[in-house]
Amino acid sequence: MKNTALTEKHIALGAKMVPFAGYNMPVTYEGINAEHATVRNSVGVFDVSHMGEFILKGENALDLIQRVTSNDASKLFDGKVQYSCLPNKDGGIVDDLLVYRIDEKSYMLVVNASNIEKDWNWIQQFNDKDVEMHNISDKTSLLAIQGPKAADALQTLTDFDLASMEYYTFVKGKFAGVDNVIISATGYTGAGGFEIYFDNEHANKIWDAIFEAGKANNIKPIGLGARDTLRLEMGFCLYGNDIDDTTSPIEAGLGWITKFTKSFTNSEALLAQKEAGIQKKLVGFEMIDRGIPRHDYEIADAEGNIIGKVTSGTQAPSLQKAIGMGYIAKDFSKEGTEVFILIRNTPIKAKIVKFPFYK
Repeated sequence: MKNTALTEKHIALGAKMVPFAGYNMPVTYEGINAEHATVRNSVGVFDVSHMGEFILKGENALDLIQRVTSNDASKLFDGKVQYSCLPNKDGGIVDDLLVYRIDEKSYMLVVNASNIEKDWNWIQQFNDKDVEMHNISDKTSLLAIQGPKAADALQTLTDFDLASMEYYTFVKGKFAGVDNVIISATGYTGAGGFEIYFDNEHANKIWDAIFEAGKANNIKPIGLGARDTLRLEMGFCLYGNDIDDTTSPIEAGLGWITKFTKSFTNSEALLAQKEAGIQKKLVGFEMIDRGIPRHDYEIADAEGNIIGKVTSGTQAPSLQKAIGMGYIAKDFSKEGTEVFILIRNTPIKAKIVKFPFYK
């Protein structure tokens, strides 16, 4: 089991530690609901250093990215971030990822922790034009400072005007007295905020500086448990739950990051699927009757026919109701349609709703 550079901090703060994607990670400190509310209303800090980072450099770096990702990275400019995915050859998804354009010939890809080796090998097999590739995952720390008061909490640590940064842009420079820190206006919570990347050796210094600067905003450490409830309230996909090697980006509602203005892995088959129409679709639902949906629970129609499967579900702290996501036969995917979640083989009533759950 790997540790992040901040594992000792989490243990000292009394975090409940769990194995996650091969890492020893904090799942909660004071409780998921309290931590969830901190991020929605104020500001919280997640250690997400388990995520993977690859640097791609050279004349053909963009060409390689264009061939392996579904989105159009030619639209990026220096300091711009893009959400994308790596399609496989069978209609599914190798991983979802972020693409950062550092300059015309240098990019950073941020991938899911459990897929670092898989993604590296996948991209490498298409690297037939000598793109310089560096896997910097093990030496890079990543903190997500999320919530409506994030800019206020961090502003004294940098000369960049954080409040004016546009969503999905980044800057690189000095932060908390440390050079070469990437400050990115991104996150996985829907609550606003920043993600900052830096070398492991600076982790303790930067962590301490953030908590000192954020005192006035009652900044708190947040575990992976609240990260999951926060992203689910926004309808954000989690790799391994809502998308995987068998789910198409078109079925997953990721058509907006699947651009057929270029050729990429399996693009012809995905275009044919889009034109022919999908048979199943990833939808959101909220429970009408009492019960909490969980991963892999079956979804049925009023006659008891199985029409789909739950991919993610929880009691949503901000909404005080149970919600979930799942793939369902297209005919039942319309907003307002009543369906039934089989909880311990008992059909519990739910209805299809639009993303995001939390407005």
